[in-house]
Amino acid sequence: MTYEDNITNQDTSRPNEGREARKTPSRTLILPETLSVKQLADLLDESAIDVIKQLMRSGIMVSMNQIIDHQVASVAANALGIRTRVNEDAANGAHLSSETDSAADDINLISRPPVVTILGHVDHGKTSLLDAIRQGHVAENEAGGITQHIGAYQIETAGQIATFLDTPGHEAFTAIRSRGARVTDIAILVVAADDGLMPQTLEAISHAKAAEVPIIVAINKMDLPGADPERVKRQLSEQNLLVEDWGGDVISVEVSAKTGDGLDTLLENIFLVSEISELKANPDKPATGVIIESKLDRRRGPTSTVLIQGGTLNIGDYIVAGKSWGRIRAMANDRGEPVNKVLPGTPTELLGFNSVPSAGDLFSVSNTEKSVRSIAQSSGKSSSSQASQSRAITLDEIVNQIDAGDIKELNLILKCDVHGSSEAVCKSLEQLTAQEARIRILHSAVGGVTESDVLLASASQAIILGFNVPEELGVEKVAERMSVEIRHYDIIYKLIEEMELALQGILDPTYRDIIIGQAEVREVFPSRRGTQIAGCRIIDGRVTRGANMRVVRNSETLHESAIASLRHFKEEVNEMNSGTECGIMIQGFNSFEEGDILESYRQERV
Repeated sequence: MTYEDNITNQDTSRPNEGREARKTPSRTLILPETLSVKQLADLLDESAIDVIKQLMRSGIMVSMNQIIDHQVASVAANALGIRTRVNEDAANGAHLSSETDSAADDINLISRPPVVTILGHVDHGKTSLLDAIRQGHVAENEAGGITQHIGAYQIETAGQIATFLDTPGHEAFTAIRSRGARVTDIAILVVAADDGLMPQTLEAISHAKAAEVPIIVAINKMDLPGADPERVKRQLSEQNLLVEDWGGDVISVEVSAKTGDGLDTLLENIFLVSEISELKANPDKPATGVIIESKLDRRRGPTSTVLIQGGTLNIGDYIVAGKSWGRIRAMANDRGEPVNKVLPGTPTELLGFNSVPSAGDLFSVSNTEKSVRSIAQSSGKSSSSQASQSRAITLDEIVNQIDAGDIKELNLILKCDVHGSSEAVCKSLEQLTAQEARIRILHSAVGGVTESDVLLASASQAIILGFNVPEELGVEKVAERMSVEIRHYDIIYKLIEEMELALQGILDPTYRDIIIGQAEVREVFPSRRGTQIAGCRIIDGRVTRGANMRVVRNSETLHESAIASLRHFKEEVNEMNSGTECGIMIQGFNSFEEGDILESYRQERV
């Protein structure tokens, strides 16, 4: 197992400093999808006992020879200051890739079909285009039309095959990518010739660019009287997508899903981009891939649509995906026909999982039932551990990575109140340059922060900046669940200043107030020392003596300081809970009124 290029520059002439060098955060260790605890210890150059102790501190109980997945391994590695990533080309199972394995992979590589996803605005003809391609370009023995049984299918023309994913849109496209699975090789952007670029089209462009996949533009509805492809191309150029007709490198094809015009040209260009990309995979190893969709069938049990990305999947293989595992009992192609084996780049529907895996889960094949069961159990433990210890994708964390030299880009998603603000902020941000990193605006639009923005941020390690805009209902909970930071601004220079400091790696930490409890003033009593005591009822949470307290009247904060005294009747107490009555004195404040709300809070570093 080898480290990435960024550590090859370390001075290897000082072996005694190896342990300290390993604990610097600038190193990244490439790991297979699964390995044993002992093998992980050897890679980290630590004793197996120390690795087990690190995992135990995180609530994960393992033995020395137990097989764990990359998520569990990363917990121990991160505790030692070493970042990790999965070697996507490594064979799955409890062994490590080697130079010999890589050489064998290079020899056994074969071309595989391209995986294509169609994106675009609603009502621009995505579904119609999919149906037209599927019905007009099937293998000869399938002539007469077919019924699509799974969420992915293959078409064949002139002896060449392409795999199409039938996803609901760019949100599903990015949701799978946010789970660490790169599925799509080519993105087809469908734009109606009579309508031009619309808000969802712009979002689709941002999602495809963030995924760094080639984009082919299909200008649809060319049969309509109002079709204006030149207008579409002009709008594309404004989004930095310059088509070949205008001297750029983005392929555009004028098509009509209704008449079938241009479909052959579109397919030719798909295979051309595929040939240039040199898509290859090794079929002579255990299968790996991704779960496209899953469901629980009342008759057949858990069924999953999977895409094979490497190796060959066979009937009888033991398979594991996330917390689900099992043995493959049956497989079917996109036409519902039973198959015994599936090659790379091909979708299939399979039966055999003990439970329904999640869409986007990576799957792998192992030799025994015991090994897949162990991997699934480890994955379940690591998932619960990571859920309790998940670190948000925060600006502070990104600053630390920039300062350590780990990343060179600050990815941002910008949502503004009006177009003028969006243009001004984008222009100002793009002018910021630093030696350490640069700003990359993945998506900018007008309107509130949406769940789609959070999905894109999660998949792209980005921060969401809101300028004078709120969040849509429920977005805050989604962002918290996916560990994405949303920062709000109402002054442009403050936004620009913070991003500039972040690029330099010197951003000061920010804090937010967490409300612990609220009390309502019911009566005001004078004290002997000329101060006031607020007779209160705790209406929410709890109030603790010595905690920070603010006085709020008519939604306006009048005073903030610490609690000087907290009494229950005449006794001094440390804490009062919701539903109880108490007397509160606040340092430096003697102007209580009935109806005032007293908020007890603590500050949390963001």
